[in-house]
Amino acid sequence: MKVTHGQEDLGPYTADDLHDREDEGRGRELENGWLLESSPSAAHNWAVMRVHDLIRDAVSQAGAAAFVAAGGWEVTTPAGIRKPDVFAIPRRIAKAAIVERDVTIIPGHELLLVVEVVSSPGRSERTDRVCKLKEYAALGIPQYWIVDYTPVPKVQVYVQDDAIEPFPLGRVYGSYRLDQVVEAGNVLEVEVEADKPFTVRFAPQVLTEF
Repeated sequence: MKVTHGQEDLGPYTADDLHDREDEGRGRELENGWLLESSPSAAHNWAVMRVHDLIRDAVSQAGAAAFVAAGGWEVTTPAGIRKPDVFAIPRRIAKAAIVERDVTIIPGHELLLVVEVVSSPGRSERTDRVCKLKEYAALGIPQYWIVDYTPVPKVQVYVQDDAIEPFPLGRVYGSYRLDQVVEAGNVLEVEVEADKPFTVRFAPQVLTEF
C-alpha cells in the first residue's frame, strides 16, 4: 500500500500503483516497494537492439521454440517487477501473453536467458551488477549477461553455479558464477539451453557499429 505524506508520495508502492499511473508504468521498475525510473540513451537502445537481433537470429537458425523479447516486457522477480533489456522465453509462454492473454507479467523463472545493458554509472549500474544479479540467480534463470558498450564493448556471461547441491524436494537456486568475459577484439560464443539449444556468436564491437 502506498503511503502519502502531504502532497508527496513516499511509497512503498505495489504493482497496482505501477500500472495505475497515467503512463502505465512505462520506463519504470518496481524494486522492493519503490518505483525506479530509467532514461536510456540512444547508444544504450542501439546496443539493446543489436543484442536482441543477434539472439533472435541464433534462435531462428537453431529452429528453437523460443521467443526473444526486448524493451517494455514485465518480469516478476523476488524484488517486484523488472523490465529486462533482452530476454528469451519458451514460445508457449510468449503465446500465452500475446495471443491468449493469459499472462500479463512474465514469470521470471520461465526465462531461458536474460540480458541487461549497463546504461550509465550510478544507481542503474549497481542495479544491473548487484541487485539483478541476485534476483535472476534466485529465480534459477540459467544465464545472465551484463553488457557494457562504453568505454569498451564487453559482455560478461554468468551461469548458474553447479556447485549448489539439490535438496530432496528439488533444486535450490541462488548463485551465479562468472563464466566468460569477452571484450571487443574477441568473439563471444555461448550455447543457450532450450528445446533445441542455440548458440549465440558475435564480437562485442558490433554492439556499437552502425
